[in-house]
Amino acid sequence: MTVKRSIVLGTGSYLPERRLTNEDLAQMVDTSDEWIVQRTGIRARHIAAEGELTSDLAVAAARKALEASGVDAGDIDLIILATATPDNTFPATAVTVQNKLGLTSGFAFDVHAVCSGFVYAVATADAYLRTGMARRALVIGAETFSRILDWEDRTTCVLFGDGAGAVVLEAADGEGTTADRGVLTSHLRSDGSHKDKLYVDGGPSSTGTVGHLRMQGKEVFRHAVSMVTDVVEAAFEATGTDANALDWFIPHQANRRIIDASAKKLGIDPAKVVITLEDHGNTSAASIPLALDRAVRDGRVARGDLVMLEAMGGGFTWGATLLRW
Repeated sequence: MTVKRSIVLGTGSYLPERRLTNEDLAQMVDTSDEWIVQRTGIRARHIAAEGELTSDLAVAAARKALEASGVDAGDIDLIILATATPDNTFPATAVTVQNKLGLTSGFAFDVHAVCSGFVYAVATADAYLRTGMARRALVIGAETFSRILDWEDRTTCVLFGDGAGAVVLEAADGEGTTADRGVLTSHLRSDGSHKDKLYVDGGPSSTGTVGHLRMQGKEVFRHAVSMVTDVVEAAFEATGTDANALDWFIPHQANRRIIDASAKKLGIDPAKVVITLEDHGNTSAASIPLALDRAVRDGRVARGDLVMLEAMGGGFTWGATLLRW
């Protein structure tokens, strides 16, 4: 049986030049490198320069993904940008990215699912590609979370950073088995009853301001592992695979303790887990493609590998995508 699959042609990522270490933060708020590393595993994060926009980060990552894929920007007919920190309230920042890439055809839009945004965007692009509404998609996760942080709140400002990652997807024929290259299955969830556990206290319709990120850290941690397990196990069940079949587990890079606990509960070998948060912290929708790009470029992720992507974020939203490289 022939089926359409969305295969990854190339990846790219970008981190702003400014690197803010834990030692730097200790000069700003009451914290320490030891305190941050012990609780999160984060040692540094990158901060966008003044005037450097989410769209700028997205374009930098997109250009690297296009170069890696050997695809010209003009061959892209769909751009999906996952972000919670758009350039403007409207238009969608994806349209700005489209313009900066010199494109005037195809279609572009944003997906807003916070830290789960990249998984949501990949699943959405996959649906468009499989149904023939698009042939090649540029999927990006990009954030400038430094713009919505309360830099006096040590419980949140130490966690987040700025960055972007991207992939180029192309529709291709598969045989309908788990040996096919491309996206094999995606599973998305949300539960708005948890909104007050991780949110921004502003918005155009509520306060008329941008607001700052607020989080109940213990509550987020308490729910994260079970939610991650839920969607990863759903992906395994849908494909008849299991943790032993995985080559790589690439989770949302939020907290080392959440990643370790999730992998342990799922029975995933720690050697198969890609972790990059030490260098860039929680970059929300950008964290998975940042980690994916690093693992591809250093040779860990290779053709034929079975790769699980998963994330959980504000909303709550959570999701997982299983793909064959």
